[in-house]
Amino acid sequence: MTKTLNIRTMAAALLLAGSTMAPHFAFAQQPSGIGRTQSLKHDLVDPGREVIQVRVDFAQGAAFGFHSHPGEEIAYVLEGTVQYQFEGQPPVTLKVGDSLFIPAGAVHSAKNVGSGHAAELATYLVQKGKPLVVSK
Repeated sequence: MTKTLNIRTMAAALLLAGSTMAPHFAFAQQPSGIGRTQSLKHDLVDPGREVIQVRVDFAQGAAFGFHSHPGEEIAYVLEGTVQYQFEGQPPVTLKVGDSLFIPAGAVHSAKNVGSGHAAELATYLVQKGKPLVVSK
């Protein structure tokens, strides 16, 4: 009985430790070739809102399909070339050092159109408790 209890206690501790090391937000399904690393999450003065900052890495040719966010996003390209597409508008292509404001709820996509790796720093000003990414 004690051995079973110890194994269960250890399993519960490992599950708890693993869950606290995971990012503080969830994405429905991460597209292939896209990686996300959260660097900041902080409450804003505006009740019910928070800022979340994420590094998004794109493998060559990787794309994040049409989606939206429950708040504003500022995208700043750190590496490579990223093309953003808003519904019903021509694509916008950004290179290192360029940034883009994405309004709350705006349906858009992002794709690495360069010849190598690409990365952006995404800063979200969003409503707390809502999914950060809403797939379309």
